[in-house]
Parts: sequence; C-alpha cells; structure tokens
Amino acid sequence: MFARLVFSLRVKHPERMIEDGPLILAVNHASFADPPLVGACSKRAVYFLGRRSLWKWPILGRFFTHANVIPVERNGNDLAALRQAIRRVNEGNGVVLFPEGTRTRDGSLGEAKPGIGFVIAKTGAPVLPIYAKGTFEAFPPNSKLPCRRPVTMVIGNPIHFSPEEIANATREDYQRFSQRVMDAIVALKNEEEKNND
Repeated sequence: MFARLVFSLRVKHPERMIEDGPLILAVNHASFADPPLVGACSKRAVYFLGRRSLWKWPILGRFFTHANVIPVERNGNDLAALRQAIRRVNEGNGVVLFPEGTRTRDGSLGEAKPGIGFVIAKTGAPVLPIYAKGTFEAFPPNSKLPCRRPVTMVIGNPIHFSPEEIANATREDYQRFSQRVMDAIVALKNEEEKNND
C-alpha cells in the first residue's frame, strides 16, 4: 500500500512471480528502494542483503534485524553473507540478489559480478529476473528521503540452470551465470523502453 501511494508502484507480469519454493529474485540495483519494492511484488516474505552499516541507524537498525535482512560488508565481497543467502534459498525461501553487487551511481545498469552466480551454483534455484524502473529517481543515492516518482517493476520469465551446468562450477562459471541473468534484465529494460516509445 505504501509503495502504491508514494511511488505509484506498477508491477508488470505479476503472474510470473514464483510464490513457493527456493527462488532467487534478481534485480538491477540503483536505489535503497529496490529491495523493499521487489519484496512488494511477492505475496510471501523474502530475504534481502543489506550493508552492515545500516544497523547503526538509530531506529531502523533494530527494524532490519526483524525484516529478513542479511547483513553484508560494504565492499560487497562478503562470503559469509552469500553463504547465509544460500542457506535461506536452500530452506525454500525467496532471496533478493543484485547481479551488479552494489548500487550504480548514475541509475544506469552496471556490470554483472560473480556473487549471484555463486549462489546459483550452490542452490540450483530458479532465477526470476526483474527490471526496476524509476527507483533511482524515486530514492537517489544522496537523498535522505524518497521522492514521489513512479516506479515500475517488470517481472521476467524464470531462468533455470541445469544440474549439469552448475556441477563443479568455477569462478568463471559464476561470472557466466551472473552475466546470463544480467542479460535477461537488460532484455526486460529494452522491452519496457520499446513498449513506451
């Protein structure tokens, strides 16, 4: 309700959302608003990664502890956090991950990093690509409060990785898996832009 009131949130292809079983929700990352808005697309509670420094915020810090947020070190290379995400997925949960690893600084799509590929290889879970449009304008990096800007979440078709693909995967494979997911998000972006021409 909050997302619809403040951001006029639109969810395109909600029928593609997977509400049961292990799932990786992969979304481009341009704003602090991305994780909760992705969560608003799902009827079930999902898990998120959030930088550990957020726990220092006076009131919200305690909220994160009870909001399915997995703390991650700021450099984005926190293996312990990724392993906790893997455990949550293997328990049958949905976990929101960002192929870019961290927020882009200008709202554009960034380069894929191997982290999400590592989680894919260790879980074999389907990956649901999601393109977040407008979150950079709705909550820019240097803003302390969100702005009233429209946001659209475009949900793609799930990506499945076969057991043969993920068996004995190397770091190069992790990067390849991540790139495949990022390419799907780029395709959703291009489709959205084409439809709005």
